[in-house]
Amino acid sequence: MNENNHMVNKQGEVDPSEVRDVMGRISNERSEEILQNFNQFVSYLNERIELGEKLGLSEEQLAVTAEKIAGYLAEHKEPKNREEYLLRELWNAGNKEQQHQLSHMLVNMVKNKG
Repeated sequence: MNENNHMVNKQGEVDPSEVRDVMGRISNERSEEILQNFNQFVSYLNERIELGEKLGLSEEQLAVTAEKIAGYLAEHKEPKNREEYLLRELWNAGNKEQQHQLSHMLVNMVKNKG
């Protein structure tokens, strides 16, 4: 099953609470492909951010969604490289507010690299 558009309801609104379900439906093979190296991970996030922007998501909505994705990855996926390891360590060291700020920083980083 493809992960695209499953967080968008019939009214075209994005529901960040669906992130866990959507992430859980990505095949292990696809997940490994995305997480194999940091540049691939950033490229995948950039595609998702561009899609979110086309759907009209605000910077805050993008960060909230990134926060949900980061939480899922920290809980369910082992880092595949030192950059992902550092991100997980930063995530786990932060409180909720710091994790939210890190999510904003990740969105900005990906947008700047894209």
